[in-house]
Amino acid sequence: MLSKSLLSFLLLVLLRLPLAAQMYSTTDPFAHTFSIVARDPATGEMAVAVQSHWFSVGTSVSWGEAGVGVVATQSFTNKSFGLRGLALLKSGKSAQQALDELLANDEGRDVRQVAILDNQGRVATHTGKKCVDMAGHQQGNQFSVQANMMLSDKVWPAMAKAYEQNAKLPLAERVLAALDAAQAAGGDIRGRQSAALLVVRGKATEGPWADRLVDLRVDDHAAPLVELRRLLSLHRAYEHMNAGDLAVEKNDMPKAIQEYQAAEKMFPQNLEMKYWHAITLANKQQVPAALALLRPIFKQEPNWRTLTERLPKVGLLTVSDAELKQILSLK
Repeated sequence: MLSKSLLSFLLLVLLRLPLAAQMYSTTDPFAHTFSIVARDPATGEMAVAVQSHWFSVGTSVSWGEAGVGVVATQSFTNKSFGLRGLALLKSGKSAQQALDELLANDEGRDVRQVAILDNQGRVATHTGKKCVDMAGHQQGNQFSVQANMMLSDKVWPAMAKAYEQNAKLPLAERVLAALDAAQAAGGDIRGRQSAALLVVRGKATEGPWADRLVDLRVDDHAAPLVELRRLLSLHRAYEHMNAGDLAVEKNDMPKAIQEYQAAEKMFPQNLEMKYWHAITLANKQQVPAALALLRPIFKQEPNWRTLTERLPKVGLLTVSDAELKQILSLK
């Protein structure tokens, strides 16, 4: 396994070469990695996911915009390929046309690895002939997997196989299966450090705040894919919480309770989920049920009791004075 000190030395040597001076800048990281870009034909959702032995890989490799496409730019990363690639897609270019235009004037094209997927599911991939071995890519139906500086040339075929075999999974979980397969096949020759997952809608709605369905990063971790999967599970749990809140707004209490319970089942130690479930019950005149949930919460963390005192002032707890006193006096 190559140490960071050795990589730094190699980088300094490369920087002294004429080509390296043209292909590298201090704002573009040395992000050797494996990644996947993919589109779900059923929903139109698009994803880009990545893992690398490099700090905060998600800030440089993965790019996406709802209704437009996704981009993975890696090896000697050119971050501008992310924004420029999306802009080209938005202007009406296909994935291949966008990639061709990006590479046409790039003197570092031989050390680049880039994958672009557009909103029609068309993919275009480039692996420069001077990318560090093992390096390569494989395209499939509305997806592309690509890798460089891998332990073996089995990595990207394993990714493609895993992605194709998990077609019944939601897109986020499906691309994570591809990353897991890459790691199982040897992964990055240097090891593991960071990972990222981005999923955007197939069509733009009111803005990026609503159109980034999943946006998770693990910047520095001994097992980034394990942590990324944990975060995705937590994300799914909070989707249930949000659905429960929506059901409350519609006065559909059975649905709200079902969603809250689904979230709590996924993360039973999460006091936040239990607490707001209890507050919702109290606001819907189900105080005894709320008390049953709040008692162990207050016992484990007294600050939740203090927070409860503050909620009536801002309208988040609408119980009577007597009921509030009953809640706050829980032992």
